[in-house]
Amino acid sequence: MKDEPDSRVSKESLASVYRTLLVRSSLAILICTFLVAVCYFFVDRPVAYWVHDHDLNRFRLLVWLQDPPGLLQWWAPAALAALVIRRAWGPFRRWELTLLAACVSLLVAVQFKDSLKFCFGRYWPDTWIDDNPSLLRDDAYGFHPFHGGMAYADFPSGHMTRTLAVVTVVWIAAPRWRWACVVAPALVAIGLLGMNYHFVSDVIAGGFVGAIVGVYTAYGMLRKAEGCRMKDEG
Repeated sequence: MKDEPDSRVSKESLASVYRTLLVRSSLAILICTFLVAVCYFFVDRPVAYWVHDHDLNRFRLLVWLQDPPGLLQWWAPAALAALVIRRAWGPFRRWELTLLAACVSLLVAVQFKDSLKFCFGRYWPDTWIDDNPSLLRDDAYGFHPFHGGMAYADFPSGHMTRTLAVVTVVWIAAPRWRWACVVAPALVAIGLLGMNYHFVSDVIAGGFVGAIVGVYTAYGMLRKAEGCRMKDEG
């Protein structure tokens, strides 16, 4: 009975945190929608044409810059399996818990990204997959909601979604690494835009999706674990 007031305070505190997150994430979605709309009408096509006219895809470094997010997704299940085995030898250390949250955030964000791609059904900037229609080859530009198929899977950027899903967790859990959490997405964005793999608005939307999933995952997993540790110690 003595622990009940502390438990009640803890639950109320956590609920307050989530109410704040809900308000902030709702505001973030509104900001993202505004930025995407501006880019769709005024930025996306000029940037895609400029990149194409300057033949930036001749720089192979740009391909390498956008490779890491895919590698993270491939290795996330293996990392989760290793962490499950490791847990048999005692509680997670801080960096292990951060890795667990980052992997969960990444895999959840990928599913959100896939669902949103189907919902929006946007053409790609260039022709890459199965002779897909594109802006640069066919002057095909726009959204075709719920169309399905890889030719309509440009929005949002999966690479940027994966990147922000991971770095947002690290940003919250390890403040001293925040410089890397800024540099990594910037490099991925340069690679995606420089190769004309995505429009600017795709990159922005993918970043918002990944960041929102990352924030909820980090607060849900890390704060809960810290609360349990404090309760055990008490």
